Amino acid sequence: MTTPDHPSPASPPPAPAVKDRIYRSPLGLAGGVLLLLVVLWLGLDALVKGEGRTPWLALAGLILIVPVVAAFTLRPAVFAGEDRLRVRNPLRIITLPWGEVASLRSGYSNEVVAKSGTKYQLWAIPVSLRARKKAARRQQRAAADAARGVTPGRRGGGLAPGGFGLGGFSLRGPDTGPTRAETDQVMDELRELLENRGEAESAQGEVTVRWAYEVMAPAVAGAVLLAILVAVG
Repeated sequence: MTTPDHPSPASPPPAPAVKDRIYRSPLGLAGGVLLLLVVLWLGLDALVKGEGRTPWLALAGLILIVPVVAAFTLRPAVFAGEDRLRVRNPLRIITLPWGEVASLRSGYSNEVVAKSGTKYQLWAIPVSLRARKKAARRQQRAAADAARGVTPGRRGGGLAPGGFGLGGFSLRGPDTGPTRAETDQVMDELRELLENRGEAESAQGEVTVRWAYEVMAPAVAGAVLLAILVAVG
């Protein structure tokens, strides 16, 4: 029993919640916004200025196209937390506790493989073969420089490959870019999380998949309305 002379020690404050790491495609977001602006501009113009069935066709087209465009450009995201990986694809949301993740693969697309063998593509982390080739060339140049004992940006004995030189210095500038493509670096971060958290007790559970009815329902409604308008003539 505690007394005023001997107060009980204060309990330690709860550990702050760790925010999920969020990965999205900047190119997909930019393209989606641009495409939506064009679709809305054309659709609203037809709604306001169209005659006869045109406004109805424009309305049905907007109800169909807007959710589909948003689903495949703005919606995809990957949320990596301490206990689970949540993959938000265009039409599904997949939640995988780290304990149920078998591997993370990178080929022509990035995907997560569950221990059941099911594969789920990571739409928010697209593979750029061009970025991979560029990073590989940079890595090869860095390795060649290291073998010759040349510091980055200095290539003794003449011109730097692909650039003009003077006195053994490359006018192209130091080669200080990353030697891994950005999406490959993201996959490395996810693999590190899997390695660190895969055996954690709080990272166990079952894989859950939820269909994105909030996207599918309006798109189906727009498609049905558009089909009826076309059939009626």
